[in-house]
Amino acid sequence: MVAQQVILLIINVIGGIAVICSYIFGLNTQSGGANVLWGGVPTGIRPVYGVSMIISALGYFAFLYFIFFKLTPNEVMIADRFGFWMFYVIFLLILIPSALWMPMTNLYVGNPSTGLWFIVRAILIIVGLASVALVWALLTLQTRTPAVPYWLAVAGSAYFAFHTLILDGIIWAALFK
Repeated sequence: MVAQQVILLIINVIGGIAVICSYIFGLNTQSGGANVLWGGVPTGIRPVYGVSMIISALGYFAFLYFIFFKLTPNEVMIADRFGFWMFYVIFLLILIPSALWMPMTNLYVGNPSTGLWFIVRAILIIVGLASVALVWALLTLQTRTPAVPYWLAVAGSAYFAFHTLILDGIIWAALFK
């Protein structure tokens, strides 16, 4: 693993720990538990989210595998102009807001205000758009070999983008209130 991959690994490890800790802390400090965080989302839809979260996690591992084990960072060109460093930006824009979502949602539940709701929505949209940027980055890579891991990474990132932008950023937000 070269230095550029180590940096991306550190971003993912620290960011992943921050996301998981924010969920653990957020669920343990919310007096109503996870149910409060569903807001007005109908109980019949919630299992769809559970399955989708598992598929999204598998997709995350698929694109991480491709980026870490099938790409040579010094050879990466995204859209003919960006190098491997673009993955740093994308993952930071996915992981930092993801770690902020639960604490900000808990704050909003405890003290509903237009400003806090805007922040929660902005967090979800940033994560969703960064996820779309990941799909774009993978699709515009000049290096796409080997084919199967590449297409698994694209499919995984596309599903992850669907979950974060559509299910979380649009549907959850619309149904929450």
